Amino acid sequence: MAKANVSLSGKDILDLASMSVEEYELVMQTAMEMKKIMKRDIKKVPSLRGKSIINLFYEASTRTRTSFELAGKYLGADVVNITTAGSSVTKGECLRDTILTVQAMACDAIVMRHPVEGSSAYAAGISDAVVINAGDGAHAHPTQGLLDMFTIREKGRDFKNLKMAIVGDILYSRVARSNIAAWTKLGADVHVAGPATLIPHDIEKLGVTVHQRVEEAIEGADVVDILRIQLERQKSGLFPTPREYARIFGINEQKLKLAKPDVIVLHPGPMNRGLEISWEVGYCDNAAIRDEVQNGVAVRMALLFLTLTGGKKIENID
Repeated sequence: MAKANVSLSGKDILDLASMSVEEYELVMQTAMEMKKIMKRDIKKVPSLRGKSIINLFYEASTRTRTSFELAGKYLGADVVNITTAGSSVTKGECLRDTILTVQAMACDAIVMRHPVEGSSAYAAGISDAVVINAGDGAHAHPTQGLLDMFTIREKGRDFKNLKMAIVGDILYSRVARSNIAAWTKLGADVHVAGPATLIPHDIEKLGVTVHQRVEEAIEGADVVDILRIQLERQKSGLFPTPREYARIFGINEQKLKLAKPDVIVLHPGPMNRGLEISWEVGYCDNAAIRDEVQNGVAVRMALLFLTLTGGKKIENID
């Protein structure tokens, strides 16, 4: 259980490595309450009434941006979405000026996705608003890590000594880095596998076991986290062909049988079906992929609520 004195009030959420286990627990407990709101006929409470949230996305997103927008609106906040295509970024405005501009409009939180590692930390350094990292390059995606954590907890699993396999594009994956940081901190046994060209050379320093064959990584696994292969990287020759990748590293029903019968299958989306994940696995009973999407809203509601109010009593929860 989270300690009573743990608070995220005014805290920037930049990565999971810098968050404590007690803070993880606080988010999980609050997300459980938020999910109750989502299941009501009227999915709205006034907990963030009068607060304003800017979703500032420099990269394309469906799940993360939409779930942050819904999270803010379900809690009664005013939410504005800004994408680079429709902003002054196309006119050459730098990141610093964009952050200072939205801050000058008296926003309370900035949710930011940016292709450069460290951009969210930079924004937090110049902004008085709470900054929540929605993905910065290949560095971190803390809310995806928290929603994965929440999804696993909902399935009744404790992380201590669980075998967790992360397979696919580890090199460019901010999701992998966030989950590795959290899962190892929670005592899980984390294994990774993928093409040698997509495995960071020093990843073992993060406390994971590296496998050349995905079969070894997922054998006896409690959780298999399948990462998206970023096809835009294929021009760099990181693996021979998509067909070859699917044959050797793609997770299909046959490979999944090596895991435990009650294995939880995760995927951050969007899925390249037939490449890193087969159609059958994507829709199998073990797949918690739709659960991840729903839980993403609950977790992001929890983070907005905790950072902007300090976790005061949720109004009209019943």
